[in-house]
Amino acid sequence: EAFHLLEQEQGVAEWEPRYDGISELLFTILSQHTSDLNALRAFESLRNTFAAWEEVAQADHEDIARAIWIGGLSKVKAPRIKAVLKDIQGKRGNLDLSFLREMPMPEAKEWLRELPGVGPKTAAIVLCFAMGMPAMPVDTHIYRVSKRLGFIGAKITADQAHDILEAAVDPAQVFAFHVYIITHGRKVCKARRPLCEECVLKDGCPSAFQV
Repeated sequence: EAFHLLEQEQGVAEWEPRYDGISELLFTILSQHTSDLNALRAFESLRNTFAAWEEVAQADHEDIARAIWIGGLSKVKAPRIKAVLKDIQGKRGNLDLSFLREMPMPEAKEWLRELPGVGPKTAAIVLCFAMGMPAMPVDTHIYRVSKRLGFIGAKITADQAHDILEAAVDPAQVFAFHVYIITHGRKVCKARRPLCEECVLKDGCPSAFQV
């Protein structure tokens, strides 16, 4: 019911790839603890500074950090980026993640999570956004809104929420569900002052007007 109400409000969300797998992975690393705008600026700067991701893998940490400084935490993210690229090269001999599409999703998740610094959210983003697989990324908005709506229990962690929500949603609707809930969390079900009066889900929400 929530899915269809949000679909009516926001329009049909259809999947299309944002980036290739490696680019999606790097963008996700850059998006950690910063705004979407700053992450995009850092990603574009990194892509413009180096001719190919293979060059980034061979670059010094300092050069990578200079390229991504606008995104924040550049001295932390630069070694993470280099480490993950080197690890993929070591395992695959190249920087192409398209092979993940041919794997069962649990195996694809496991492969990604074996990379340095890659957790369930990052793995799900790469599989969902780059590969079109029904993996459920859970960010702070989806975690908050899902708790308020009662989709997950109050004591469920963000890591646990990935599997719970993924199993609860029709695989064909996972991408759209992610888009609808994250948009709802940003625009209506805000962290501090949720706009319950404007919410299309308020009639069935156990947390309506209580935050």
